[in-house]
Amino acid sequence: MMNAMLLERVVRLDECQEPLVKRRVAIPEPGPGELLLRAGACGVCHTEIDEIEGRTLPLFFPIIPGHQVVGRVECCGNGVEGIQTGSRRGVAWIYSACGHCPFCLDGYENLCAQFRATGRDADGGYAECMVVPAAFTYSVPDVFTDAEAAPLLCGGAIGYRSLMLARLKDGDTLGLTGFGASGHQVLKLARHLYPSSPVFVFARSEADREFARTLGVDWAGDTADAPPEFCASIIDTTPVWRPVLAALECLRPGGRLVINAIRKEAVDSALLSGISYERQLWMEKEVKSVANITRADVSAYLDIAGRINLKPEVQCYPLADANRALLDIRQGRSKGAAALIP
Repeated sequence: MMNAMLLERVVRLDECQEPLVKRRVAIPEPGPGELLLRAGACGVCHTEIDEIEGRTLPLFFPIIPGHQVVGRVECCGNGVEGIQTGSRRGVAWIYSACGHCPFCLDGYENLCAQFRATGRDADGGYAECMVVPAAFTYSVPDVFTDAEAAPLLCGGAIGYRSLMLARLKDGDTLGLTGFGASGHQVLKLARHLYPSSPVFVFARSEADREFARTLGVDWAGDTADAPPEFCASIIDTTPVWRPVLAALECLRPGGRLVINAIRKEAVDSALLSGISYERQLWMEKEVKSVANITRADVSAYLDIAGRINLKPEVQCYPLADANRALLDIRQGRSKGAAALIP
């Protein structure tokens, strides 16, 4: 048996501050092509809040959330080759894809109709152990501890994909709307890939803005503030719409807004009815969404992060404190990334 934090039903965090329950459950057994991992750390993500509140609905209940997992291989199912018991592997949001549809064959497995997400469509890493297809795990560079590596697998990897979709050139100004687990890794990555590019941060929290300043951002302001100059690209990682509309007004002509979110909360969706074509969309501005990640994204980011020693800022919690970690993220008390330690 093992300890796990389970989501048993959809709830609202403002009505139930302990949506996950601690249970003793059976340790799963790996099937053909699968690994059993003993988790060393599991990142905590806003996407778990989307699952809890039903914006991205789990496939079944009860379910074990968590999709940024670093652990050691306990045992391998039949047919697994090239992965040794005791080796360290990472698990990301992409739990599996079909591998043979046109999207998968063209390198867009993130768009596969049979895409399955870790911790939403299959049990994830808010537990002491988990089972995962071996082909969807990753070698983790030795320079990272388990807790440092866990946020690389989602906030970092999807931040990497967002930055690639931003089509930035060195010297172009990059904007980051929201500055949490993903945003602060994008800043560090952009400093390496585009050393001449100014980076501006838009965040509603003064604590987040100060955090950005400590990491060397060129300017930090509220989501409604006007930056020193228009941005060539802006990456939005917020859960709501207001910063999106504000970001569109801060793009230069021909600029691109990349929205890194699975769902947006409905709290301010009425704002969309007041969108101005002239102020926010005209002059060939673009809006690009990010849908999931591919294995290539995860592998590429882990490689870059390992080579440049890009370590995220991480706050650690015991597994049993998963509810507190989620509330800290929801209420803006979390700085950088968060990870659970079983």
